[in-house]
Amino acid sequence: MSQVLIRDLDPEVIEHLKQRAAKHGRSLQAELKSILEQTARHQAVDYRAEAASLRRRLGGRKFSDSGVLQARDRRR
Repeated sequence: MSQVLIRDLDPEVIEHLKQRAAKHGRSLQAELKSILEQTARHQAVDYRAEAASLRRRLGGRKFSDSGVLQARDRRR
């Protein structure tokens, strides 16, 4: 497995990451690995294909005008 070295991180950033790792019950290294893996997977998503899929699933449905609903709610 490959290794990565990141130099000159701001100490505040490192402290924030340590707190985040503790909150998740992981070591700093495990937390950083998780962040990087999630980010890499997230970047691989084809958002245009996801949007097209959502449009197909919702196609043909009639939706309320949210502006009208908000105005009605404000008048209550």
